[in-house]
Amino acid sequence: MRRIWTKINSGNNIWRVGLTTIAFVTFLRLIGSLQFLEWTIFDTFLRLRPEESIDERILIVGINENDINKIHDYPIPDRNIAALLNKLKTYQPAVIGLDIIRDLPKEPGHTELVKTFQKIKNLIAVEKIIPDRSGSTFNPPPSLPQEQIGFTDAVIDTDGKQRRSLLATSNLQGEWKLSFTLKLAEAYLKTKSIALDNVNGDPYGMRFNATKLPRFQSNSGGYIQADAGGSQILINFRNRRKPFHLVSLTDVQSGKINPDWIRGKIVLIGMTSPSVKDYVNSSAINSENAALIYGVEVQAHIVSQLVSAVLDHRPMIDVWADGWEYLWIIGWGILGLSLGRLIRNPLKMLLYITIATICLILICYGLIIIGWWVPIVPAFFTLVFNGVGLAAFYRYDEALRYRIQDRQLIIDQIFDTIHSHPLQTLNIILREVQSDESLSPQEFVAKLQQLNQELRDVYDLVKREAVSELDNFYFQQAQRLDLSQPLDEILFEVYNEIIERESSYFDNIKHKVLKFEAMDERNLAIEQKRSLCSFLEEALRNVKKYAHGTTRLEVICTQEHGKNVIRVADNGLKIETMADLSSHSGFGTKLAQNLAKQLGGEFKRYPHLPKGMVCQLTWSANKLWFWRF
Repeated sequence: MRRIWTKINSGNNIWRVGLTTIAFVTFLRLIGSLQFLEWTIFDTFLRLRPEESIDERILIVGINENDINKIHDYPIPDRNIAALLNKLKTYQPAVIGLDIIRDLPKEPGHTELVKTFQKIKNLIAVEKIIPDRSGSTFNPPPSLPQEQIGFTDAVIDTDGKQRRSLLATSNLQGEWKLSFTLKLAEAYLKTKSIALDNVNGDPYGMRFNATKLPRFQSNSGGYIQADAGGSQILINFRNRRKPFHLVSLTDVQSGKINPDWIRGKIVLIGMTSPSVKDYVNSSAINSENAALIYGVEVQAHIVSQLVSAVLDHRPMIDVWADGWEYLWIIGWGILGLSLGRLIRNPLKMLLYITIATICLILICYGLIIIGWWVPIVPAFFTLVFNGVGLAAFYRYDEALRYRIQDRQLIIDQIFDTIHSHPLQTLNIILREVQSDESLSPQEFVAKLQQLNQELRDVYDLVKREAVSELDNFYFQQAQRLDLSQPLDEILFEVYNEIIERESSYFDNIKHKVLKFEAMDERNLAIEQKRSLCSFLEEALRNVKKYAHGTTRLEVICTQEHGKNVIRVADNGLKIETMADLSSHSGFGTKLAQNLAKQLGGEFKRYPHLPKGMVCQLTWSANKLWFWRF
């Protein structure tokens, strides 16, 4: 348990970095830095949804360039507007929406238009109640009652695109007003015996029977501190190139239309002429040029959204509460952190992060289809930063810790040597000098010579164990070896390098038993692979140093009984006692013991009867998941 707790505690820095990444991405979201990306992906998802059917309940009468050329006048005179309204009335539409400004007379035919307004009770006209940047507004037709007036004020985001619809708000006089689109939907649904009502507990909330309109809040979806004044909703544009039937003024006047497109339906009249430039910018609409969406088309989308939600249960765009959104973001960040800690192989890491990213995109896309907008950009950033970036940091941190442990072993070895010999000798000299029976000059000189030799031995130890170890094959070949290869192939390269470098010794060995087979390396870090290379190199070097007269060499790198094994056995120097065995144990042994501890395995050096020595490292790849944290 102590070893497990040490392993867990050693990963605290990684967790801190991972949580800091999540906090940083969350901070970026809170200050609105990710808002534009969220809007872009939201629009893209809406545009990429499956194609929907035409909404047969809505007809757009677009006054186009040909209509203007035939009339030879613009704005369209009141007489032509009156004639159009009277013609439409004969087809008995449920409601007519006139999305054309008529606050001032446009002769000829103003008197005729006033009479038409008074005669058609299911007509809704427009006004503008909120001043734009220039302070401009426009009034409704003066001959229409307020019940037949709706405002057309739109809420435009900072990127110039419309994603929200303002359904109700107060004018400059503090009067509560309903929008043009809401008035049209209300009039049509009233023919189905469905009335507009308030929502209990929300003075700005609205509903049609059981269908509640999800009200836009200042932090809804990807928005941060947006103006949520009045009653707003997110627009769920109908995804189709031509979502509504569209005819011209000339088509209506000539009777070249299907009466079923009008009878009992919603008819919107607006300008669809490029010269008028009544455009709305929205990249969420599936059209040939999203920047050229006529205003009357956007009004039709909003009316269709309201009516379809009530009658067809088509989803509105809703969002999660803020708390759930941030739990969602943190959850993806923790997933990325977990992948970064669990997966060692860089290519596998990229593969798993790619799979997780695709899953994130598909989930968010699927939720959009059913009407839920959840944050994808911060979730993506926490996933990728923690998965890829933190994995690289973890590898560096892990490598640094392993090297620090190796250096600590060198320091401990040097300290033990100094403590056991020079300091002991110096203590004896001091004790003898301070005693009554002082040393003779010859004895004193002999002791000093012994101390001098022991200090030189410490120097030799530092030079041999530290400098030569740092300059051995492990560090020379670390950059040359491709550590992404299978471990058995890497170890075989190490073996060949040693055999070639020490050919004068190893060529004299008559019998060599080699076994390099696939090993389970699922949980091996890059630094641990390097350490295993160092272990094999050290074991082969020891054969040369100590196993004089070796005629048989075994190098086994494989799996045995579910464990990975690296074993080097010779039949050289005969080991008589454990004291003889310990005499060959030094810094390399401590490094091997430290590596075995890191791997949760076991290092052994024991006699190879009847003659020789075995150097063996075993470890299991099957670790509990929390071992890596």
